[in-house]
Amino acid sequence: MTAENLQRFLVEVQKEENASLEDAQNIMNNLHELKILNVFHRRGLHLDAFFKYLFADINPPINPNRRIHHDMNAPLSHYFIYTGHNSYLTGNQLSSDCSDVPIIQALHKGVRVIELDIWPNSAKDDVEVLHGGTLTTPVALIKCLRSIKEHAFAVSEYPVVITLEDHLTTDLQAKTAEMITQTFGDMLFSPDECLKEFPSPATLKRRVLISTKPPKEYLKAKEVKEKDSTKEKDQDDTEAWGREVSDLKARYNDKDDSDEAEADDDDEEDPTSQPNTAPEYKRLIAIHAGKGKGGLSDWLRVDPDKVRRLSLSEQELGKAVVTHSKEIIRFTQRNILRIYPKGIRFDSSNYNPFIAWTHGAQMVAFNMQGYGRSLWLMHGMFRANGGCGYVKKPDILLKAGPNNEIFDPEANLPVKTTLKVTVFMGEGWYYDFEHTHFDAYSPPDFYARIGIAGVRADVVMKKTKTLEDNWIPTWDEQFEFPLTVPELALLRIEVHEYDMSEKDDFAGQTCLPVSELKQGIRAVPLHNRKGEKYNSVKLLMRFEFM
Repeated sequence: MTAENLQRFLVEVQKEENASLEDAQNIMNNLHELKILNVFHRRGLHLDAFFKYLFADINPPINPNRRIHHDMNAPLSHYFIYTGHNSYLTGNQLSSDCSDVPIIQALHKGVRVIELDIWPNSAKDDVEVLHGGTLTTPVALIKCLRSIKEHAFAVSEYPVVITLEDHLTTDLQAKTAEMITQTFGDMLFSPDECLKEFPSPATLKRRVLISTKPPKEYLKAKEVKEKDSTKEKDQDDTEAWGREVSDLKARYNDKDDSDEAEADDDDEEDPTSQPNTAPEYKRLIAIHAGKGKGGLSDWLRVDPDKVRRLSLSEQELGKAVVTHSKEIIRFTQRNILRIYPKGIRFDSSNYNPFIAWTHGAQMVAFNMQGYGRSLWLMHGMFRANGGCGYVKKPDILLKAGPNNEIFDPEANLPVKTTLKVTVFMGEGWYYDFEHTHFDAYSPPDFYARIGIAGVRADVVMKKTKTLEDNWIPTWDEQFEFPLTVPELALLRIEVHEYDMSEKDDFAGQTCLPVSELKQGIRAVPLHNRKGEKYNSVKLLMRFEFM
C-alpha cells in the first residue's frame, strides 16, 4: 500500500475528508519509528504493517488527550465539571485513611472539583480533613491544600474548585482563610461581591475557587443525630466490618436524609449573611452555596441578580426530577447544581450519573476511589474535550426551544442519527494476563457487550456470540443504535469470559463519548475495573453514523 493508497483509505473508510498525502506519509514514518515498518518497506505498507497500524495507538477511537475543542468562553454553569466526593478518602466511607494521595490521583485524572470536610482537631487549635462521625483517620488541611496547589494543573489548565464542608468555629475559619490565602496566593479567584454570572473556564485558567455552604456552629455540627429509619440497609457489608463499624452503619443509615443532608447544605442562607463567620473567610468564597428556607421550589428559584450552587443527594434528585424536572434544568442554565452520593454508600460505590446530567447538573460528585459501571460512565464522559475536566453541555440543556419549551429527558423524541458499530476482533489478553487467569486448562471463551448509556430512550445493551478457546477472538458482528439525543450518549463496551460453573470473568471495559467518536476502523483500548488502561488489550472496531 503506497502513501497514495493510504490517503484514499483515510478519506473513504476513516472518513477523514481532509486527510492529505502528507498525513498518510506521516503515518508511514510513525510506523517506521515504532519499528512496525522496517527500512526495506518504507515505500509502502505490507499487510502485516497495515494490520499493526490499525491496532496501534496512532489510530484511536476519539481525539487524543489535550485536544480541547469545545468553546471554553461560556459561564461555568454551561459545563459538566469532573467532580470528586470526599476526595481525601483512600477507601470506604467509614474506616479508611484520609490522605492527600487520592486528591493527587484525582487531579492527575483531570478531576476539577475537590471536596474537603474540615473539622477542628482534638485540641481544637488546628484544622483537619476527615469524614466526621466515622473511624476515618484525619489528615492535616494544610497538607491537602499544598498538594492541590502542586498538582492542580498537572493535566488541565482549567480552574479547580475546592468545595468545603465546614464544621469549624469562627477562629478556625479565620485560620483556614489564612492557610488558603498563603498557600494559593494569586491563584485564588475571590470576587469582591456575589457573582451575577459565573466567569468562564477560559478566563479562570490556572485559578483556584473556593465554594462552601453556610458555616455551622461547631457544637451544633458536633451533635450526633439519632434517627429511626426503616429505609435501605446495606446488609451485605455488615459482617465485613468490625463491631464498631457496624454501630457506625446503624447511626449512618439513611444519612443523606439526616446528617449528610444537614452537613452538605442546611436550610440556611448564604455564608456572607452569617454574622458568626470570620470576615476573611467570607471573602474567599467565590461560589456561594445554600438552599434557602423554603422547599424545593424555593431552592430552585432563579435569582436574576446572583448565581449560586445548590447541593442535593442522589435520593433528593430522584424525587425532584419527578415533580420539578423543568425547574431543575432552568435552574442549571444559570446556577450550579451539585449531586452527591447517598450516605449509605459505605463502600464508596456510586450512582447512575445520567439522571443528573440529563437535567443539567454540572457537579455530579463521585467517589473516585471506588469502581464499577457508574464510575466507568464518569470516566467516559470526561474523556471528551481532551480530558480537560470541562465538557460543554449541549444546547438542548442551555436554551429554551422555539416555543420556550424546556428539554424533557423522558420525552419520546425522533431519532437524530444511527450509530453502526462493527466489532471485528480483540487481542492483547495473552500478554496482559497470566495464561491460567481465565481458565486453568484451556484458552478463554470471550464475548463482548456493546451498548449505549444516555437518555432513557437510547439506553440499550447488546451482546456478541461467545467464542470458545481463543486468545484472539474474531467476532465480526455488527450492531445498530438509533439515537434520539446523541449529544448526551456514551458508547459502553465490555468484554467478559464465559464461565459455565461460576460468575463470568471480567476482561476489560471502556466508555466513549458518542459525540467524539472518529468514524472508520479504530483501535479501542480497554481498561480494568478501576479504569486503568491495560498495556496491550484492544478491540478492533468500526464506527459509522447513518
